[in-house]
Amino acid sequence: MQLRASSDASGVRTAMVNGMRGKRVVVTGGSRGLGEQIVRLLLAEGALVATCAREAAGLKALDASLSEEARTRLLTEELDVTEPGRLEDFVSTAAKRFRESVGPAAPDDVRAAAEADALDGIVACVGGSRGGAFEQTDIADWAATWEMNIGHAVRLTRAALPCLRGAGGGSIVLITSISGWKPGPPAQYGAAKSAQIHLAASLARELAPDGIRVNAVSPGSMLIPGRRWDRMRKEDPRAYAAFAGAELPGGEPVTPQEVARAVVFLLSDWASGVSGAHLPVDRAQNAPSPYGY
Repeated sequence: MQLRASSDASGVRTAMVNGMRGKRVVVTGGSRGLGEQIVRLLLAEGALVATCAREAAGLKALDASLSEEARTRLLTEELDVTEPGRLEDFVSTAAKRFRESVGPAAPDDVRAAAEADALDGIVACVGGSRGGAFEQTDIADWAATWEMNIGHAVRLTRAALPCLRGAGGGSIVLITSISGWKPGPPAQYGAAKSAQIHLAASLARELAPDGIRVNAVSPGSMLIPGRRWDRMRKEDPRAYAAFAGAELPGGEPVTPQEVARAVVFLLSDWASGVSGAHLPVDRAQNAPSPYGY
């Protein structure tokens, strides 16, 4: 296995591991933001990828932006991961389609890896929060936030376990947040992300005998077009500058591409000794919100 140079979506040249070629990976929430960058990097590294999202438009745009060869290694489906049974069916379908979609023109190592209905990795990237301040957030908001984060991660993992075991082991990465270990509102989001961090550590011990590694990655604030920090930067530049000056020691937030590199590393064979870890990727960010501690 060797290091080789590759370019991410931002055009930055970086040395990436050459251990993802032919790997079969399911990524939830892969049509935009961090999930999209994870999918793009996995495809650039030669992996077979299945991803889902609630809106078909983002998935179609992702597919259209790829090379013809990369599209042969990508499976997409529009679905809500909180809808009963849909996520589980998607995981099963992905494992089968990886085997069926690899044609005779594919490289030998890719075809060999896809001979069985199996998976080498999963990334639980869907997340979010419903409700607002504590007194304005009802129990239904708490339940919805829990299901989007910890509930979906549990269901994804349970559905993928037989496929991971079928591959002789694999890697699970749960996308959490610095809000899961650095306090800041809203409480329901931080509580759900904290639970994901604990889940990764617990499952790492429980699933180790099966050769399955489990790790959590906590991104800091990320500049994603149309999302919170990007809107603040455009609509209230003074507030954004105050936030960056107080909470971002490096002066700017981490990029989705930087977080994606950490995720792909944990999925790769180069991280074979890493399990039960909680990896913040946040440029040493202080508080996760403009409100400080």
